[in-house]
Amino acid sequence: MQINTELLNSQVQGQTPEQIIQWALENAENPILTTNFRPYEVAILHMAVIIKPDLKILWIDSGYNTSATYRYAQALIEQLDLNMQVYTPVQTTAFRNVQMGGIPEVGEPLHDEFTEQVKLEPFRRALTEIKPDYWLNAIRKEQTEFRNTLEVISASKDGIIKVAPLYHSSEEQLDQYLLEHGLTNEFAYFDPTKALDNRECGLHTTI
Repeated sequence: MQINTELLNSQVQGQTPEQIIQWALENAENPILTTNFRPYEVAILHMAVIIKPDLKILWIDSGYNTSATYRYAQALIEQLDLNMQVYTPVQTTAFRNVQMGGIPEVGEPLHDEFTEQVKLEPFRRALTEIKPDYWLNAIRKEQTEFRNTLEVISASKDGIIKVAPLYHSSEEQLDQYLLEHGLTNEFAYFDPTKALDNRECGLHTTI
């Protein structure tokens, strides 16, 4: 089925993140919200579960998060009573570290395989099993050059409607939201598939 993203974007033009989330959840039959508990994602988690407390929250746990991220994730899961759907790689971190000699550097031949194992394969597996029709995510326009070319609503290669309610939000606006709602950030975050904040891991470019 052809998805008219131009029409869908016109329906949410000028709306607040909360209004966009409400729109998506009213139209979806089986929505998911993805998170990796990076800085500022607490904002969309909080906004979404206020509207739909049982919303499925998908986390691809690569096995390489910082201790601070794991502690932060556990605290948020309990605080917001998140309906977590956690997917992990088939291979263990220890086994992969022996195979690859640790985390391959960006540009090394093994890095693409590393990314496939720890993020892309578990994510595709999650989509196959959960079968969502709407995928809410926390990407923002200012994050990377690639994301600056997107819109609030796009479509995955398999026809899932991808919704980015925070797309036009700045860090300053999100700081204010966190302050108003007594929420905290955790900045000791590391994504081994990206290494640099301005790189893409492949999730939003290949799926």
